[in-house]
Amino acid sequence: MQGIPCVDLSDFLSDDPKRKQKFVNEIGTAYQEIGFVALKNHFLSDQLVDDLYAEVKNFFNLPVNTKRKYEIEGLGGQRGYISFGKESAKGKKEGDLKEFWHFGQYVEDDDKRKTEYPDNVIVSEVPNFNTVGKEAFQQLEKTGIYVLRALSLFLGLDEFYFDKFIHNGNSILRPIHYPPITSEPKNAVRAAAHGDINLITLLMGAQGKGLQVQDNEGNWHDAMAQPDELVINVGDMLSRHSNNTLKSTIHRVVNPPKELWGTSRYSIPFFMHPVSEMPLNCLENCITDHNPKQFEDITAGDFLHERLVELGLIKK
Repeated sequence: MQGIPCVDLSDFLSDDPKRKQKFVNEIGTAYQEIGFVALKNHFLSDQLVDDLYAEVKNFFNLPVNTKRKYEIEGLGGQRGYISFGKESAKGKKEGDLKEFWHFGQYVEDDDKRKTEYPDNVIVSEVPNFNTVGKEAFQQLEKTGIYVLRALSLFLGLDEFYFDKFIHNGNSILRPIHYPPITSEPKNAVRAAAHGDINLITLLMGAQGKGLQVQDNEGNWHDAMAQPDELVINVGDMLSRHSNNTLKSTIHRVVNPPKELWGTSRYSIPFFMHPVSEMPLNCLENCITDHNPKQFEDITAGDFLHERLVELGLIKK
């Protein structure tokens, strides 16, 4: 496999039914086989991407004590700053070699839902950080809505099946900083092999190599996108809901060659989550004699809680 399959969102958005179906077939097949695609013609402008990376670097360049002001106890890492080494992959005791930030949902039309989510944390030292973060969050969410509409059609569902579940969903935008490596890591990598928790993940072309995806034979491949593309993968919630028809692919971020240890790496994934009450029960039309039901019934909220406990972000 050379890289990952590339799809063009303008096909799905066109008025030509054949182009739209072409996109549905391409992205669905890619998610059956490898679980990752590169997406062209999304809703993020080049300027917004540049602005976001600039503001993210401005934040992570702040003194450690300043950043730690924004690490709020009791939130389970849902909002604000999460310091270096706090998160580990499921089943791995070593913390990943990263620090990160969480922007969450901006609820504007549902007072009950607004009380369910913590408020976003405002950084006073970097005035444009929150403004640019909100704009990026909303453009990535808009892109994700259309990807899920295409996958609904691929799975034989109504095109707008996911809309009610992802409106005001518990999504997260996570700017990540992988600091320079100063000494030989003991069993730790920038991000250990894992599957994502959510429905889908949208990742801006990360600055610097490192992201790798695992194929069905267990081989690892570099997942490199063009600067104007998003890398989008299936998460565990969607894999579970589709009875593993769509694959949540294992991926990792490896440490760079030793000559590049002195460099930082930045990455900004958007984790698209539904509302907590969405049932993740295996879809009836994804259960067959050849693919019997593989997962127990559970809601998205309960599944997320289980996984955050496993990751060490919240206590049981």
